[in-house]
Amino acid sequence: GRMTVTGNLRDVMKESISAAASYVRSRAIDFGVEPPLFDKRDIHVHVPEGATPKDGPSAGVAMATAIVSVLTGIPVRA
Repeated sequence: GRMTVTGNLRDVMKESISAAASYVRSRAIDFGVEPPLFDKRDIHVHVPEGATPKDGPSAGVAMATAIVSVLTGIPVRA
């Protein structure tokens, strides 16, 4: 699979998303994600252009949570 990041993001935010994906991949078994799933599924993270520009490392936990959610099919509770 492939990770694609598009939209209104700055470099630090893109790095946070990449780091989150790497973390989830390294701990896949702990999160209930079968490692071969990373080879089968593409993940596309998009922040619309109309949104407020995003930058900073704080989104890493949210991105990791979203990635685990999409790969396990377990929704994130609001």
